[in-house]
Amino acid sequence: MENKKRYRCTFCGGRFEDEIKKTHICPFCETEFSAEPAQKATAAKPETKAVSKDDELVKFEASDAKKPTGLSYELYTLLHDLVYILAAITFIFVFAFRLVGVDGDSMFGTLHNKDYLIVKNNLFCRDYSYGDIVIAATPAFENSKPIVKRVIATEGQTIDVRFDEDGDGKVIGKVYVDGVLLEEDYIREPMDRMEGSFPVTVPEGCVFLMGDNRNNSRDSRSIGCVNTKYLLGKVLVIALPGDNSDGRHLGGAREWSRIGTVD
Repeated sequence: MENKKRYRCTFCGGRFEDEIKKTHICPFCETEFSAEPAQKATAAKPETKAVSKDDELVKFEASDAKKPTGLSYELYTLLHDLVYILAAITFIFVFAFRLVGVDGDSMFGTLHNKDYLIVKNNLFCRDYSYGDIVIAATPAFENSKPIVKRVIATEGQTIDVRFDEDGDGKVIGKVYVDGVLLEEDYIREPMDRMEGSFPVTVPEGCVFLMGDNRNNSRDSRSIGCVNTKYLLGKVLVIALPGDNSDGRHLGGAREWSRIGTVD
């Protein structure tokens, strides 16, 4: 070892040990080159020879890296990767998305009690429009307890509820926004009683929220319009389906087919 020194081929970059002398032959590309800096440019580079992975010289080069091995190193590497993965997941679910559970039946038909939802954080979703399903934590509702409702009207729009007869002579509540009747195929059943005072013009920076289960929902009809600063985000996906019941009827097994985006 005292008569040997580390060298780096000036053509292929291969590293190897050799005796201390003026000229060397690279064991990787078989190029003869000089150890003297002034003579590096004088050697001609021959055609590169392919080296098998099983060649002893390749094994020598790989072992020269002196990489840590063993169970302790593998565990360290695994833990190192897990820390980064958990940090990324934490960032995503704190700043970009959140997981929210449904408590109650005010959105039954679209969402069920104990559904788990993936919600896009309000930080990345500041523009809300008709039909969006949102999570709100307004002080007007049970000490800011989060609620899930649908956006029916946005700032500047006028919402009205009128009770008219349907084709069977039954009086039901119908929702109008800016004088246009909404086609609400998402509701559980038509409204059978009046709540709140209408018409209402939604103030700036606010939205009017209603549950899809109109006869079993406390929403903007009673608590008023909700400022968008109290919206936690927009519902994107049902991640885990909950009870298949609306609190009045016994439900069956979970409907796994409900996993996916919501309308």
